[in-house]
Amino acid sequence: MTVGRTWAVALLGLDGSLIEVEADISSQLPKFVIIGLADRSLGEAEGRVRQAATNAGCRLSGQRITVNLSPASLPKNGSGFDLAIALSCLAADNVVSNDSIDRVVHIGELGLDGRLRPTPGVLPAVLAAVRAGRTTVMVPVGNAHEARLIPDATVIPVTSLREAAIWHGAQLSPHSVTPILAGQTNIEEPEELDLADIVGQDDAVQAMLVAAAGGHHVMMLGPPGAGKTMLAARLPGLLPDLSIPESLDVTSIRSLSGQPIGSKLVSRPPFENPHHTASTAAILGGGSKLIRPGAAARAAHGVLFLDEAPEFQTSVLDALRQPLESGKISIHRAHAVAHFPGRFQLVLAANPCPCGQYGSRENTCVCPPSAIRRYLGRLSGPLMDRIDIHLRMRRVSRTEMVLSGEKPRIGSVEAREIVGVARQRSARRLQGTGWSTNAQVPGPWLRAGARMLDRQVTEPIDRALENGSITMRGYDRVLRVAWTLADMEGVERPTKFHIGRALFLRKGV
Repeated sequence: MTVGRTWAVALLGLDGSLIEVEADISSQLPKFVIIGLADRSLGEAEGRVRQAATNAGCRLSGQRITVNLSPASLPKNGSGFDLAIALSCLAADNVVSNDSIDRVVHIGELGLDGRLRPTPGVLPAVLAAVRAGRTTVMVPVGNAHEARLIPDATVIPVTSLREAAIWHGAQLSPHSVTPILAGQTNIEEPEELDLADIVGQDDAVQAMLVAAAGGHHVMMLGPPGAGKTMLAARLPGLLPDLSIPESLDVTSIRSLSGQPIGSKLVSRPPFENPHHTASTAAILGGGSKLIRPGAAARAAHGVLFLDEAPEFQTSVLDALRQPLESGKISIHRAHAVAHFPGRFQLVLAANPCPCGQYGSRENTCVCPPSAIRRYLGRLSGPLMDRIDIHLRMRRVSRTEMVLSGEKPRIGSVEAREIVGVARQRSARRLQGTGWSTNAQVPGPWLRAGARMLDRQVTEPIDRALENGSITMRGYDRVLRVAWTLADMEGVERPTKFHIGRALFLRKGV
């Protein structure tokens, strides 16, 4: 007998690696052995593969079967290896063509009746196979629509193991079976809220435009009912459509999370609003063996909104500091390190005190000073230092509401055009650097060469740095916001006015 050989994909985060699946049949005591650092769900493939092959009419050999997953040092997990294992075993028994299965990457979980079930993570797995030079991929019918989202992939959808074996040359008569389909595939984009719904918060609306144009992080501090949540929910509507690489990232994360995938790539920035009881693993991602993306990864290239931010665990908030700096989420485990995209806009919202009435003109705060310090102290200084724009908001009065209703307000469509024009200017300036928005630009690049501003222009932040009211990190972030303000006004370089405005937004006064 020959050694059956085919290919599968092992995912670690969004990174996929080609796995060579080998099967050998030897004249020893009957046993099915899987070697190659497989986790428990993959180690249980013996029961699924044997019973599925029997019910599909292509029974496996009764002798000893050894399946090797190579490279052996790379961790493998999940049930997506079932189809590759079954076909390599059939090839070792000369039931299917070994040359045929060696040209195809196989992804899919087998049911006991021999049908293939939809498998999470097919999109990033197919993408990894194509990037590795393997463009022909066999997947379950329920995953065919998302596998076809990769333009260079040749997708072979199959309903059952029997159909897959026939495609690879098995001398079997076809049997019609009902395919197992995924959930809803015609996913509608969520309805975007209109910025024109915001009444009487003109300064906050303009600040959100600046945040959208430059990709800056925002902190909103104000009493309940001031409109913090309304503003945050409308920020994704101000952002431009995702680029093709960003769409692949967002859609791949949806696939890996087990969320339904439509017939086209996600085109609009995502919005994640986790509850304040969420754990660090729920926000960043985690898992002992199979590492899943958290809310921050699902918000990549979009907005992560933490309402009632001081109510989150301090450890959860401080865990966001590394992604805010690097734009990447790294989950470390003893056996491996998984990476997810982590370039999102963080929007924090908080009340000024536990009762929410501190500084209010209408009501009296009943919180003792120690409670206020303890409440806002949950937002650590290092985290706040990474926020570009700080907004202090107050409730809208009836007079402001009436006056606001009498004048035209900017809507999301118009605002998105303004943001798009500003981003085009910054993209032209940053062409060839690998950065696309001002928020991604490192400070040393802004303070060197042709980008360095005159001392007369930077005098406000130089003085603030000298007296200790901002840090060096804050200095660089003020420069980034100033460049965004210049892009929005269509000028080549920031002026002293832009620096002063950016410093005002930074201090939140």
